[in-house]
Amino acid sequence: MLLPESNRPNWDRLFELAAAQAGYVTTRQAAAAGYSTHLLRKHIHAGRITRPQRGIYRLVHFPAGEHEELVPAWLWSEQAGVLSHQTALSLHVLSDVLPAQAHITLPAAWRRRRFRVPPGVVIHHADVPPEDRSWFGPVPATSARRTLSDCAKSGLSPELLRQAARQALGRGLVARSELGDVEAALEPFGGLAS
Repeated sequence: MLLPESNRPNWDRLFELAAAQAGYVTTRQAAAAGYSTHLLRKHIHAGRITRPQRGIYRLVHFPAGEHEELVPAWLWSEQAGVLSHQTALSLHVLSDVLPAQAHITLPAAWRRRRFRVPPGVVIHHADVPPEDRSWFGPVPATSARRTLSDCAKSGLSPELLRQAARQALGRGLVARSELGDVEAALEPFGGLAS
């Protein structure tokens, strides 16, 4: 019995989905291209696909891309999350911060959801409007202004916060008037000018 055309595995469709996401796809996206979990397992055993985490797959021969290590966290969030805090600082190349974990902000409504957070992911909850987002290759992150505000509110070290704010000002990514949260966080430590 032949499967209807729409249900047949379509490698080109799977590759097209993966191409926009640094070679990664979710179980749901793979199913939309006609790949059941059973068929995905066959491709894993054949060495064409890997499974870096539950529900996330990567096409082995897809070229490595910039920031691809962050794609699984974003896909895990059902593409609703936005990379933020120290991770976004790193993406914006602001300060010497080297985040050991991927920080992602999920919609505020997700606070009530129960889910298993993948290892190496730190979650925050807030609604991030489109104007507070920037794209870095396949992943969204908070804008420089929003990132600095989030880091100020979450207690980033004064040295890194000051360095990031100065760099953002120097590169014209933010205006001084947009740094109210940063100014307030740095006030006990001599302010932004120290």
